[in-house]
Amino acid sequence: MSERIGLGLLFRSVAGRASTCIAACLLLMPQGSILAQAPPEPAVNASAGARVFGEKGCVKCHAVDGRGGAEAPDLARNPKLRSFYDLASDMWNHGPEMVRKMEERGIIRPRLTSQEAGDLIAFLYTLDYFDPPGDPEAGQAVFTEKKCALCHQVGGVGGVIGPDLSRLAQTPSPIQVAAAMWNHGPAMSEKLTERGLVRPTFTGSELINLIAYLRQASPRATDESLYILPGRAAEGRRLFAERQCEHCHGSPGRGGGVGPDLTERASHRSLTSFAASMWNKQPAMIRAMRSRGVPETRLEADEMADLVAYLYSLRYFADSGAGERGRQLIRQKGCLACHALDGQGGSSASDLSETAGLSSPSAVIAALWNHTLIPAAANADDEEFWPVLRPGEMADLSAFLQSRESQR
Repeated sequence: MSERIGLGLLFRSVAGRASTCIAACLLLMPQGSILAQAPPEPAVNASAGARVFGEKGCVKCHAVDGRGGAEAPDLARNPKLRSFYDLASDMWNHGPEMVRKMEERGIIRPRLTSQEAGDLIAFLYTLDYFDPPGDPEAGQAVFTEKKCALCHQVGGVGGVIGPDLSRLAQTPSPIQVAAAMWNHGPAMSEKLTERGLVRPTFTGSELINLIAYLRQASPRATDESLYILPGRAAEGRRLFAERQCEHCHGSPGRGGGVGPDLTERASHRSLTSFAASMWNKQPAMIRAMRSRGVPETRLEADEMADLVAYLYSLRYFADSGAGERGRQLIRQKGCLACHALDGQGGSSASDLSETAGLSSPSAVIAALWNHTLIPAAANADDEEFWPVLRPGEMADLSAFLQSRESQR
């Protein structure tokens, strides 16, 4: 895959509605930067996935952060953490209900190419990367309650011990905030100790609101859209090793016994939540680094972006499928009532051992979505009628179908 994750805002008019702003990003991950067992996949583009979301009519039923249809769940407000196979299994399991809704509204079920399926899932995967705008009034309350004004100025008001936050507020990308907080942390801790003050901590929502306040209160504040710094997952992987993060966090998927395993679902956070977590945990991290002889390190904003891009990409193919389990699932889920496998089974649908073109996870998901026999029946939620696939099972099925393709 490509080595770059670019992040930005995509503005487009969807389905004849007024222009809507959809937070999106390019999710382009390098081979081997996720998990060693992750299947190969062509580069996917979440900005293109946002276009697929609009052009294929998804927006007629689904909203993104309140913009779009109200017939189906808002996909930006789903608290469920997402991996590729989380999203793929949701598309399959809800297929009958979606088809029923489309038929009621006279919408022709769109077909997806392999590239479109991959782009669409990348778009949905990245929706929780961004946060909604914060509340400046709530942010001002945070600034006061956390006693930030004792050391910092904003708009010419406040202390002079720490840096003037007005300068940071001109481009308060969460990535830039995370880098500034990380670099400033040790010196700030010393100053607070000298003055008998407690180092403040922040929740993700507090930091979102604080950034909104800083931006509003800062001179030359602007309403222009902010662009998140691009991040390179491959470069982030190099930095993760170079800065000796593995001493505490270990290799992805294994953990280091000191810090948390960063591939765990709890580490899949928005940019601002990531910045808050880095700040809150920094004192303990510094102590652990010193005890192990790991040098303290500064991080420039672009380096922080690269690290975040790498860590964020780790969950994309978090579920590793097993082909043999996939073969067993085909029998257990009743697929052979219609499909054949190696000449055995039903004859009303394709022989799965002869299906071509399933060389990547996205190709498998596109084929499942394009499935000719997705029913729009009232009893489609009956698992015997329409088998439910959990994310791990979807990974297993995908692994099996891809293995058949590789044997041709």
